[in-house]
Amino acid sequence: MTARAAMAEPLKIVEGRALTAQQKKDLLNRLARVEGQLRGVQKLVALADAPSDCAAVAQQMAAARKALDRSFVQLLTASIVTHTGNAGDVEEAKAAAAQLAALFDKFA
Repeated sequence: MTARAAMAEPLKIVEGRALTAQQKKDLLNRLARVEGQLRGVQKLVALADAPSDCAAVAQQMAAARKALDRSFVQLLTASIVTHTGNAGDVEEAKAAAAQLAALFDKFA
């Protein structure tokens, strides 16, 4: 099987406590769109001919970066909802919120 054929296969969504199946599906769909944008950027770079083409490349890179940033926010908000919602008590919810706040602080 080629690498491209392997990428065409849909990912199996594993049930777990990190995110709901729907949250995973939504995030994977968003990431697939980002992946498509990045392929478009690669094509623009390969086809760039005139100096003005750099502006189009920069615009599409900025759009892809923003889309990836939005995916990051979607991941964190889904995590907050899921982790605090699944907490057994207030202390567990507070601990989950603190852990996610640290994650946000580290990567945002």
